Amino acid sequence: MKAVVGLLVMLLGVSHGVETNCDGRQNGAQCYGALGGTVVLQLMNKASEIHRYQWSNKTTLILDGRRNIIVSNLIENRSFFTPSDGTFRINKLSRTDDGEYTLKTFDSEGTVSKDRALQLTIQAPVSSVLLVSECLSQGEMKVSCSSEGAESPQYSWTLDDHTLTDSELLSGNTETNSITLKQHVKGKLVCSVRNNVNSVFKEEQISNCGFKFINCTTPNGTHISQWVFAANNTLCIEPTTASPTTTETSPAGLTIMGCVLAALVLLLMVGVAVVCSQKKKNEPKEDDDQELTYADVKIMQRPGRQVQQRAGTEVEYGEVMFSERPRQSVRPAEDECVYAKVRKGQ
Repeated sequence: MKAVVGLLVMLLGVSHGVETNCDGRQNGAQCYGALGGTVVLQLMNKASEIHRYQWSNKTTLILDGRRNIIVSNLIENRSFFTPSDGTFRINKLSRTDDGEYTLKTFDSEGTVSKDRALQLTIQAPVSSVLLVSECLSQGEMKVSCSSEGAESPQYSWTLDDHTLTDSELLSGNTETNSITLKQHVKGKLVCSVRNNVNSVFKEEQISNCGFKFINCTTPNGTHISQWVFAANNTLCIEPTTASPTTTETSPAGLTIMGCVLAALVLLLMVGVAVVCSQKKKNEPKEDDDQELTYADVKIMQRPGRQVQQRAGTEVEYGEVMFSERPRQSVRPAEDECVYAKVRKGQ
C-alpha cells in the first residue's frame, strides 16, 4: 500500500508543470493532456468575431460565451478562457476530463454556424527512466529500459549521439525497450522514453564486459579467431587485442618509424663523439721542464790486460748534466737534443 501511495505521489510531482498544447480548430482533432498537468486548447481564432459559442462534453455544458463576454464556465476554479485569442486553458487534469468535446458557434439569429468535435485523452506522463545492463556468456551486453507509470511509452536508443546500427545491435531494434549489443560496442548509451504528453531520457557510459578479440594460431596449428574473456584466456600464445576491424600498420607508418629510429641512432653517435672530444681536452698536458745535455763518453782499454774478447771492454761514462729550460705557455713542437761525440779508445 505504501508503495502504491509513493508511486502516486511521484507521478503527481512529475505531472505538475507538464503542459501540452493542441489545435482544436479542425473537426476531429486529437488532443492529449498529462494526468495532473495542463492542456491549452485552441478552440477558435477570436471570440469577439463570434456572436455566441458553447463548448461541452456529451452531457454537460462547460463553457458558454457571447463575443468577449463569458456567460458561464463550469470549471472556472481550474480553467481560464481568453477571448482575444480563443484559447481555453485547463489545469489539474484528471481522468474525468478524458472524452469527446463539441464546440458549437451561432450567428446573430441563433442558428448553428459551425459544429466541431475534438477528442481529449488524458495520459500518465513518463516519470523517471531506469537503465539496467547485463553481460552475457559470450561478452554481449543486454540493456533494458523502463519507466514506471508511463502510459503508451515509446522507446528510442542512441550511441554517442547516433542511432544504433545493425553492426552494433545483436538483437532487438531501436524501438524496443530491451536490446542486446555486440561485444565491441562501448560509449554513451541513451534510452529515450516518450508518450503523447512528455518524454524523458537516461544515459549511461558503457564498456565491454571484459572480453577481447583474439586472432592467433596455437602450437598445434589451430587457428583461433573469436571473443574470449581476457582474464581467463589460455587459447593463444601471443593473443592480439585488436578487434576484427583493426587494420595492420601501413607501409607509410613503417617508413616513418624507420626514419625516427635512424635519427635516434645518429643523435646517439653525435653525443658519444662530443663526450669523447670533451674528455680529451680535459686531459693534463705534459710540459718538458728539462733539457738533456750529453757529455763526452770514451771507452778505454785497461793496461796490462790483453784484449781477447770484446766482452771485457769497459765503458767509462762522463758526467751527464741537465739544464733548466724556461717554461713555455705552449708545448714545443719538437724536443731539442744536444748529442756529444762518442769515441772508442784502444
